[in-house]
Amino acid sequence: MAFPFPQGIAPSEIAFLAEMEMVTIVPRQRLEGLELLGGPVEPLAPPRRASLPLWLALLLKRQRRANIIPPTWLHPEPLSLILEVESQHQDYKHAFSPPPPLPGQPSMHEPGPEPTARPQYTPDGEKYFAAPPFLPHNTAQARTSSGEVPALPYHWIEVGNMLLDAASDDLMDPDQIRRLLKDLREVRMSKMRAGVDVLDAAATGGGGVALTGVGAMELGEERGFLTGVVDNLRKIGASKEQARREQLAEQRANGGYNGTQDEEEDYMEF
Repeated sequence: MAFPFPQGIAPSEIAFLAEMEMVTIVPRQRLEGLELLGGPVEPLAPPRRASLPLWLALLLKRQRRANIIPPTWLHPEPLSLILEVESQHQDYKHAFSPPPPLPGQPSMHEPGPEPTARPQYTPDGEKYFAAPPFLPHNTAQARTSSGEVPALPYHWIEVGNMLLDAASDDLMDPDQIRRLLKDLREVRMSKMRAGVDVLDAAATGGGGVALTGVGAMELGEERGFLTGVVDNLRKIGASKEQARREQLAEQRANGGYNGTQDEEEDYMEF
């Protein structure tokens, strides 16, 4: 008997998508260019840096043909700052640190006009807007302004774990980075699970849940919990409404309802 697939996307599938993230490498030997489905890869010549998809960078790293330069956020200092902001800053007590801006958008910390995403074009001339994992948020060229909180990219958990597993010798203090990633993940997951009160209002149509800055793996892992809470809250709300309707009908049958007809109609409509 075949078991049904779980709803949503599996963690292994999320990790597979994250392998398309662009990272920066330093080749250790000359390599010819490649024609990939995602576009051509320029020839590699040491010590010139190059940007490659994560899956190809990990392959070259395992073959000892290249070293991977970690992204700006994957260092002990930026991760410590993000953890401090997420856990102690009052503005992010129930929110998440802002994500990196899209191409053509100013930083969320900088005042300015309403941002507009920058379109890109296919070889056939069709316009599209790039989205993770096809954004340079994990390259070494991605920099942050002075005094600005570093931003976690959409696939920060997947990229961090892959680099720790395959390229820990290219990271600065990998043990501390592993601890900071673990602490940061726990803090952010506790925020998502603590938002049940907001989910109560969202389940009855009274609002929504703000998930700005939440990563792909976090959404995939918490999808079952969030949807289960919302479904149960809807069932509880429906049972309460049914009980009120039965109580109202009983009061009308016994002649004990003193409200006006307009109030009754408004209540039944609600």
